Amino acid sequence: MRWAGSRLRTRAFARAPAKVFGSDRGSATVWTVGAIAVLCVVFGAVLAMGQAVVIRHRAGGAADLAALAAADRWMDGGTAACEQADRVARAQGTRVVRCAVQGEISDVTVAAGRGPLTAEVRARAGPAGPVGPVVPAGPPGSAGLEGPEGSAGPGVPPAPTGAPVRAVEEAGP
Repeated sequence: MRWAGSRLRTRAFARAPAKVFGSDRGSATVWTVGAIAVLCVVFGAVLAMGQAVVIRHRAGGAADLAALAAADRWMDGGTAACEQADRVARAQGTRVVRCAVQGEISDVTVAAGRGPLTAEVRARAGPAGPVGPVVPAGPPGSAGLEGPEGSAGPGVPPAPTGAPVRAVEEAGP
């Protein structure tokens, strides 16, 4: 009995020899692994680009805040103003690369990130200049914004043809 059972088992598991050439057996696994690898690379690239954008925005915000802090302390001297800018930048998780204060104007460069994902942003801050309406150039009275004599305001010479003029307001008594 043993002999008959083992013979029967061998016949049941006996198969025809597999073809060596032209067999597609297992190719779906290879294609699946390849597709997963490509998707992982694309996903990693998208994450890296997103991280680069976040670092750039962090550096921009910190540079603006540091420049404003330095401009606020310009009367204390350049060293004190740059120290304040450095404190503000460190509070934002960034570092000051360059700081210069000239008069009331501060010029600060801040870096964020490390390694290949590093962003440097430059910001300037200072007092606002005189603001006035922009008067288009042209013949007097053509735009309806200039005075009858063709000037942009009292004490401002007429503009050469084709150049815009900013009206300057003088402080009254």
